[in-house]
Amino acid sequence: MTIDRFIGLDLAWRNSHAGMGANETGAAVINRHGRVLDAGWTRGLDETAEWVAAVVEGSALLFIDAPLVVDNPGGQRLCETQVGNRYGRWKVSANTTNLRSPRQAGVALRRRLEEQGWRYADGYDGPAADGRWCSECYPYTTLVGAPELGYDIERPRYKRKPSAVRIAQWRSMRQAACDELVRRLSGLAKADPPLLLDSHPVTRQLTEPSPLDDAAYKHREDLIDALLCAWTAALWSRHGTNRCQVLGPTDRPAHTPVATIVAPARPEQRR
Repeated sequence: MTIDRFIGLDLAWRNSHAGMGANETGAAVINRHGRVLDAGWTRGLDETAEWVAAVVEGSALLFIDAPLVVDNPGGQRLCETQVGNRYGRWKVSANTTNLRSPRQAGVALRRRLEEQGWRYADGYDGPAADGRWCSECYPYTTLVGAPELGYDIERPRYKRKPSAVRIAQWRSMRQAACDELVRRLSGLAKADPPLLLDSHPVTRQLTEPSPLDDAAYKHREDLIDALLCAWTAALWSRHGTNRCQVLGPTDRPAHTPVATIVAPARPEQRR
């Protein structure tokens, strides 16, 4: 069965613990025609896994913005280092994750999905033709690695406040950057593969002005990143290594998952 469900999760790294609730996870699923079949938010691994199970019919490809494989005792994973090496010119870098990192919701979710019949794909065999597969992605690499979005010089500043910018000024700056990002995402309606923001009532609301309030803005940002993950999954399925590269170690020990990131790439961003 041909894959026709492309799911994106902007996974909250903090799960519920010690009386603290989980942060929101942005969630979206599109088909190969770019139609948004469902979109919204979940909280915690249980709710997220249940949402994924509910939106899947047959084969599916799930791209998650969170570390799915962490086996390095210290330092950065190689795939994270390569993000900075290859996308740094566009002011894109990755957070450091290792076995001492306290927030590993992605690893826990991957294991939960594997118990439900999903398989982890490091990307080195190219996009799967059928089955249910999950892989790690990073929306910032999509933003600067996909020429359709037009971020030829640097990433959009819709999050991560520069240290020199005051909070009040930053809120208006990120609002403008986010509105411009949504405008460019709307332009993917004519891309290959497409993304149709106006095909679902939740994503249609993204075309309204972005909020200034921090909590409301983060709510919107999580959904945008989930859509970027879903579209990246569709891009990988449609074009494979012609449009994307796999970041991480190339040696693959038998029966051991390899930590990789599947990243859209321009020719100058490749190894």
